[in-house]
Amino acid sequence: MSALLTDLYELTMAAGYFEAGKATDKAVCELSIRRLPKHRNFVLAAGLHQVGEYLLNLRFQAAEIEYLRGLKQFRNVSRGFFEYLADFQFTGDLFAAPEGTPLFAGEPVLVVRAPIIEAQIPETYLLSAITFQTLVATKAARMVEAGRGQGVVEFGTRRAHTPDAGVLGARAAYIGGCAGTSNTLAGFRFGIPVMGTEAHAWVMSFESEAASFGEMQRLMGDQTVHLVDTYDTIEGVRRAIETGRPMWGIRLDSGDFLSLSRQAREMLDAAGLRDAKIMVSGDMDEYKIAALARENAPVDAFGVGTELATSGDAPSMGAIYKMVEIESGGVRRFTAKHAAGKSSLPGRKQVFRFKDRDVVGRAGECFSGSRALLEPVIYGGRTIQPLPSIEQIRSRAAKALSDLPDEVRDPEREANYPVEYSQELKELSQTV
Repeated sequence: MSALLTDLYELTMAAGYFEAGKATDKAVCELSIRRLPKHRNFVLAAGLHQVGEYLLNLRFQAAEIEYLRGLKQFRNVSRGFFEYLADFQFTGDLFAAPEGTPLFAGEPVLVVRAPIIEAQIPETYLLSAITFQTLVATKAARMVEAGRGQGVVEFGTRRAHTPDAGVLGARAAYIGGCAGTSNTLAGFRFGIPVMGTEAHAWVMSFESEAASFGEMQRLMGDQTVHLVDTYDTIEGVRRAIETGRPMWGIRLDSGDFLSLSRQAREMLDAAGLRDAKIMVSGDMDEYKIAALARENAPVDAFGVGTELATSGDAPSMGAIYKMVEIESGGVRRFTAKHAAGKSSLPGRKQVFRFKDRDVVGRAGECFSGSRALLEPVIYGGRTIQPLPSIEQIRSRAAKALSDLPDEVRDPEREANYPVEYSQELKELSQTV
């Protein structure tokens, strides 16, 4: 994990802390949700696994240190700082809401407690890792909710903003409830089910549509999904029926999905292929999925690409990383930002979840009948316990989402989940 994968000002501040004699100061920084993305009633936390890997493996290589030495911003920095970087590693603590936890505006996602330079340098990576996967996991959860039990498959790597984003997006989508992904590397790396058989190029490479279907069926057997809309969708369905078993089903990638899916279902059933399934893909989002579900369209699965991999309608989130405490020379001081529209609250915090509301309080508080969401992940630079598997994360997410009120889960409604601040936290904020 290259320590240069950060913004320059993290490193200039690190040099400044060192030269000012503050390298041993202890800081507490929180990554929090300042505001929810557009059209979102919640976000589903994701990306913690990558955060943990980053912190545990964060190092400066010799060539990277030499690069920094050569920058004009570091011409007044002493040799001692670069020697410090050569031995740099994260020795602090990390507390976080487990992946798959629904969170709301005003709540911290994670807390870093470490010597100030170790707490400062990770800011850029942590914001990026948490924000992107959280956006995609949330988008996936909305689509799965809209589908009313029908499967959603992530198809978005080719539309993702980088190939690496496609891999992590597939991971986040699976956490959010997607049934699988088209991304083979994500399947290999994370154990996510992979899905897909053919594109239009396969059909067009043969002199006839029927020949392409027959060859694919011989290869894929009962995993075959015939893509039927290359030329004429209804004719494509007929040729898939003529090909017969074995097959998983057919995929519609264009046209009036409601009408075509109904016609295709009638044709498949009439041919005795009642077990053949219908997948729909092509510019899908949660609103189109919900509209088809309301009309009881006979669709068994939805393939979603662009809108999911980019969180198309809400591609950004108001997440912030702010220092809330600092200890220098044995004296602890609480810190807060008071800029208009960008204020923060002082002191290390905890989120207490009740059945019907959340309370954001100070870390040392206790509230009967609630569950504290932020759990220790790393302590003293070492993991507390192995991070959960992706299947465990996915199951946790499904359970946590099912516990939310219906109106909060509904992707077509706007609803505010109650989030309160404890009296102690309010008093501390006034004091600061």
